[in-house]
Amino acid sequence: MTAGWRNPFLADSENPIAHGRCDQQDSTVIEGPIPTGGADGQVLGEGDLQYTWLGPGHFGGLISGPYPDGRRTIWSQGRESIVKLDHATLEVLAHLDLSHERPDEPVSTQADWEAALAGLDLVPEPGDDPNTPILHAAELAGRFLTGLDGVYALLDHEHTLFLGRKTGAVAYSEEDPSDPCSPLVEKARWDKPPEVEGFFVGVNMTPDGRLVLSTDHGWLVSLARDFSDYVVAQLPGAAEQAAVHCDRMEAERGNTAYGWVRTSLCCDDAGGVYVSSVDHTHKVVWTGGRFSFDEADGAWSAEYRNGTGVGSGTTPCLMGFGPDEDRFVVIGDGDHVVNITLLWRDEIPDDWEQLPEAPSRRIAGQGPAHMGDPDLPAIQTEQSITVAGNGAMTVNNEPASRPDWLPARGARLLCFFLGHHERFTPHGMHKYEWNSKTREFSEAWVASSLSSPNSVPYVSQGSDTVYTCGTRRGEWTIEAVDWSTGASRGHWVVGNSRFNTLGGGVHIDGDGRIVFGTIFGKARILARP
Repeated sequence: MTAGWRNPFLADSENPIAHGRCDQQDSTVIEGPIPTGGADGQVLGEGDLQYTWLGPGHFGGLISGPYPDGRRTIWSQGRESIVKLDHATLEVLAHLDLSHERPDEPVSTQADWEAALAGLDLVPEPGDDPNTPILHAAELAGRFLTGLDGVYALLDHEHTLFLGRKTGAVAYSEEDPSDPCSPLVEKARWDKPPEVEGFFVGVNMTPDGRLVLSTDHGWLVSLARDFSDYVVAQLPGAAEQAAVHCDRMEAERGNTAYGWVRTSLCCDDAGGVYVSSVDHTHKVVWTGGRFSFDEADGAWSAEYRNGTGVGSGTTPCLMGFGPDEDRFVVIGDGDHVVNITLLWRDEIPDDWEQLPEAPSRRIAGQGPAHMGDPDLPAIQTEQSITVAGNGAMTVNNEPASRPDWLPARGARLLCFFLGHHERFTPHGMHKYEWNSKTREFSEAWVASSLSSPNSVPYVSQGSDTVYTCGTRRGEWTIEAVDWSTGASRGHWVVGNSRFNTLGGGVHIDGDGRIVFGTIFGKARILARP
């Protein structure tokens, strides 16, 4: 299958938007490096690894297009700052303080960050309270990451960074867009109109260069990049269901993250916008002047399996782009054992018969991601499905154990902050593959011994390798796995919790090197293909 499409209004790079491109595949055609060191892995020293402290919440890293002098920059948004780094060295070129947005909270320091990380790596001695690391992780999450928004972002071809904040959008740019070292400034701010309910959770860009944003209450907004005009619409069912669902989740789970729409959205090259609500995936068509829900324009809504009642936790992504390829939107559904689910993106083939146990004829495949254990009672993932070619893969985000006193909703705390502690380490990566000749979606492989506690994996089609942040023997690693077979191709040992991606993604920069955001900074492995 061919690679996904590039939006010409985004920065001309491999990673101008969260999840890589507007199709949200988390894959690239660029060749990536392969570790050395055999089964013990390649232990990286200071000369093999770059790290820059940035502050809390700098998980993403968007790569700019080239400046007039040929250089590139990496833009990163965090809880306390926006920073711009040199693409070659990770040196901070510009820093924009966001403390004015939280005037009642002190700005944290590197000493604070290092002390917080040290607590995550402590292993309780005999006689110590075994719950100390969990309590420390909860304190760290509350102190440094509570209220974090603007997680989803994109960088356009004019070096403007757009963040979808909870109640609006903000644009950041440079005083001189021709100079990589130019200071950063807030360019514009847009607040949502009163009729648009809920908080923004997703941002992407349609082929005409307009921002498209979604709220957890099921509203869509098409917004001009200069914020001069906007168009709004509400997803089918949102008016009747969204507020009721959000109130119920708050009452039952005490967690506002389980909105009627929980994740971001993806876009195709013809105006299609794909977003999942609590039990349906929707294709909405941006016509250039309005959002269409009309089947005559190619729009549809399709039910997916949702045994948990909380809906899909994955951002939809696209599979298939060539004229002779089958074309799908890919999600992880809401069942207790999550299914990697393919839905026909365009017209359903006339001879297609509805799959057994599929709630919609539009579903082309349902692959249960049980990680090699068909009797597994429950497994969910908070990572978007990783797609490359006709393959789709997900990882296990369920901790190996959970103390009885910790509520189920605290399980993510264990994987995200303490996944390197063996008693919590989840294991498993599971890939399915579409066969266009037989029109079947079948298991390709299971890597049941590998661990990816919280990272968003990323595929290099050039080296047929998927990379993710893993853990071995209490240390964090970057794992390289054969995309075709699931066999390990080796791993880099990067070290302590400074290198925990905490839900962020692993990417390949413009030179084929591994770069990733961490709890408090940005890291890069200097090995080249």
